[in-house]
Amino acid sequence: MFVIYNEMTKSPIKIWLDDISQLEENCLEQAFHLSQLPFIHKWVCLMPDTHAGKGMPIGGVIATKDVIVPNAVGVDIGCGMDFIPTDVHIDDIRGIQTGNGTIIQAMIGNLMRTIPLNMERYKTPQESKVLDQAKQEMEKYAENEELLPLIEDGYFQVGSLGGGNHFIELQEDQEGYLCIMIHSGSRHLGKQICDYFHEKARELNKRWFSEVKEEYRLAFLPVKEKEGQQYIHWMNLAMDYAFENRARMLDKTCTIVNEIIQKHTGHTVQFGQEINCHHNYAALENHYNANVWVHRKGATRVREGELAVIPGAMGSYSYVVEGKGNPESFCSSSHGAGRSYSRKGAMNTFSVEQVMVDLKEQGIVLGKRKKTDVAEECRFAYKDIDQVMLQQGDLVTQIRKLKTVGVVKG
Repeated sequence: MFVIYNEMTKSPIKIWLDDISQLEENCLEQAFHLSQLPFIHKWVCLMPDTHAGKGMPIGGVIATKDVIVPNAVGVDIGCGMDFIPTDVHIDDIRGIQTGNGTIIQAMIGNLMRTIPLNMERYKTPQESKVLDQAKQEMEKYAENEELLPLIEDGYFQVGSLGGGNHFIELQEDQEGYLCIMIHSGSRHLGKQICDYFHEKARELNKRWFSEVKEEYRLAFLPVKEKEGQQYIHWMNLAMDYAFENRARMLDKTCTIVNEIIQKHTGHTVQFGQEINCHHNYAALENHYNANVWVHRKGATRVREGELAVIPGAMGSYSYVVEGKGNPESFCSSSHGAGRSYSRKGAMNTFSVEQVMVDLKEQGIVLGKRKKTDVAEECRFAYKDIDQVMLQQGDLVTQIRKLKTVGVVKG
């Protein structure tokens, strides 16, 4: 970790990389903008997977006094990870053939038939305790009429994967056991909430002649104002919805895995401890004797002893970690490997054939409706996850190392 604190910064910037040469120019510029904000508590943090985002870098962490910044949470509010291990040894099932290919191919096929991917949704409304609760507490949301249709719409998306970098993976841990990992968020709900309240913040900041420059795209809402409270209500709804969304998909995945393994081996799968954690959100926490709003945009909370999930890229490694509770990072770590190529850049650099050959050589089963954009999420488009883990050795301890066996992508 190194620190930037000079004439261009109002607050220090702490960066969990080896040196400044590893930081892209746009990302550094956004970090300078963050350091100029008048409400920053202590310093700005950049995790080792950091890269430029919308307003604030992905892999960025800030703590703010009395305000909340929609674009410092991001558009996929509550995006995060869900993980569970099993007692099934991969070597005991790897060679089993079913009527739909290998046992891993059968699982991937069933997942694609069961869980809506990309822009797909369920044809009928699904059960959602989170949305049911929201309807019972409508006084929290009623003033924001433009957002209200999202609540009813959410019933058709809960338990769906989405697209982009979201995935369902079957993985093998370092001891050879089958594990399940899911990456997804609040679907359409989170993006609409972010965009809506960012515009509200922009309007209010202009009215107040705010010193936060418009081009920074970091308009803020005071938490004591009506609009700040409204955003917090909607953000928490999106976070709870994202948590439920992942849990619903994990339940369906576990059912599919158990049914197929039981059918072909007679073994009833035992599942271990589930870890469901966010990496796009803001929360009121106490750091350095102050109650502040910690914004983690592509960053994971890792308090001392807390378990979390840090995924790599498709065909790479992922990790289950235990937090060290490092106060300098506001008890945060990276949320993944971090992109080294934009989606467009990856498509222009790596061919479909190159990616498919790489997955085949590793014996990885890919479940994806459309292969033409597969390079967007290939492992070559991301930083080396093992290097990222080395750079945050003061933030987390590695508990499990996981390798992709099969993956479903939107």
